[in-house]
Amino acid sequence: MPVPIVALDFQTASEALAMVERLGDACRFYKVGSELFTAAGPQVVETLRSLGSDVFLDLKLHDIPNTVLGAARSAAQLGVRLLTVHASGGQEMVKAAVEGAGEKCGILGVTILTSFDAPGLGMAWGRGKVDVRREVIRLAGIAHMAGAHGVVCGGREAGALGRKYGPGLRLLVPGIRAENAPADDQKRTVTPAAAAKAGATYVVLGRMVTRAADPRSAMLAANLKPDAG
Repeated sequence: MPVPIVALDFQTASEALAMVERLGDACRFYKVGSELFTAAGPQVVETLRSLGSDVFLDLKLHDIPNTVLGAARSAAQLGVRLLTVHASGGQEMVKAAVEGAGEKCGILGVTILTSFDAPGLGMAWGRGKVDVRREVIRLAGIAHMAGAHGVVCGGREAGALGRKYGPGLRLLVPGIRAENAPADDQKRTVTPAAAAKAGATYVVLGRMVTRAADPRSAMLAANLKPDAG
């Protein structure tokens, strides 16, 4: 059963912490992304940790290896459990992130964002045709060789990655939507059940929980067990 992580994609710490309070013991693992971290800084991570929650810091770092090493070290010192870097930064960069993070903070290599489909990715990369699954597998290989804890991938690619790399490469799947729910700005979405079946280690639950009339009920309806830490 995958570990559920709720995305605190809010503009302020007060909004984010209000959601944490509403969810209570239904969730013990939260994603802090670029929007919230830029607005609230490391203090929001420290507050979440003080409340007994684990933190997935989703900053998608992509820089020279030495800079990424320092950023990963700082994240680990905050008590972050997971941190993202772009696998496309190359093996040396991902390896530097792993070194900086140490043993208690897992590095996840971002493969292809779930907001991309094949035409959009081809346009961004200046190619006429791109096989998204093939590129996800290729980038996951870079993260794997660099010693990353796992990768971020779409639910549609998770099964192929599990077969190729096995349990040594954990899979975090974003773009989770309820059955027949709008995809919004995502292109490659799956349901919680489909992500679980594909072998996801972690799933990120965003708008299907945080925009629900009753977030706690929506969280429980996903039928995923909160992580004990």
